[in-house]
Amino acid sequence: MAAITLGNRLRPLAYLSPWLIGFAIFFVYPLISTVYFSFQRYDLFTLEPVGLLNYEYFLKDEAAWTSIRNTLWLVVVMVPLRVVFGLGVAQLITRLKAGAGIFRTIFYLPSLVPLVAGTLGFVYLLNPSTGPVQAMLGAVGVQSPDWFGDPAYSKWGLTLLALWSVGDLMVIFMAALLDVPKQLYEAAALDGATGWRQFVHITLPVIRPVLMFAAVTGVIQTLQYFTQAMVAARVASGATDSAGSVFTPGYPDQSTLTFPEWLFQQGFRDFAMGYACVLALILFAVSMVFTLILLRQFRGFAEEES
Repeated sequence: MAAITLGNRLRPLAYLSPWLIGFAIFFVYPLISTVYFSFQRYDLFTLEPVGLLNYEYFLKDEAAWTSIRNTLWLVVVMVPLRVVFGLGVAQLITRLKAGAGIFRTIFYLPSLVPLVAGTLGFVYLLNPSTGPVQAMLGAVGVQSPDWFGDPAYSKWGLTLLALWSVGDLMVIFMAALLDVPKQLYEAAALDGATGWRQFVHITLPVIRPVLMFAAVTGVIQTLQYFTQAMVAARVASGATDSAGSVFTPGYPDQSTLTFPEWLFQQGFRDFAMGYACVLALILFAVSMVFTLILLRQFRGFAEEES
């Protein structure tokens, strides 16, 4: 009987073993290794213990703090704008009586474009000298700003790029909006509630789990923001891959330098792997903190509603 009882207890672990093995190999082991290497001077060839030297260097690294400020700016500005814009587009399309499929396709197609190709095309479109957007604005006497060449506009240029590819969020919000019971709107209309009051008191509470999903995933993705910033800076700066050329991310004037870019620069360009491990641990910790804060906030809103 004891053996049977023990077998029954171990059976769930057997079922979970594929996941547990994968979790140990692809998460636990890399995390422990990252912590270990963060206390080393490691360049892929030599390994030398340095204690807390890498952490002390981080506190004095101006470029790292610049990348943190830029990344937090993107989190605070880009993520809410994408959520609001995606929800607004979804709301408009679900209200259309005709042509909804055409507009849904138009807004969704940019999200299917590969990141590199989309960024290249967007930088070309907004080029203040040769871009089609400036050509159209110039016809009416308006000068377009240098979206990716001026530090004052560069992060806003990346934000416009993010709004252009908001189709993924739009589709998710459309599914959530179409799932809201129509009886709630009909009852609210009979009570004299306007469209705005219906949106605030019916639509938002019902789709709150989807909003939470969009916010959490948006924050995590933005904390890992890399490809668009790297490609836009490289194209706008005119850098090439010719022999002897060196491109430092962040053009112009480190205004688009994100934390993952600086981590990549330290680890795979300068081969300061020990210091790159410190940056990776900081990125992991910040991502966890942001996620927990957002989950707690949405949980508090849900409890207030209930």
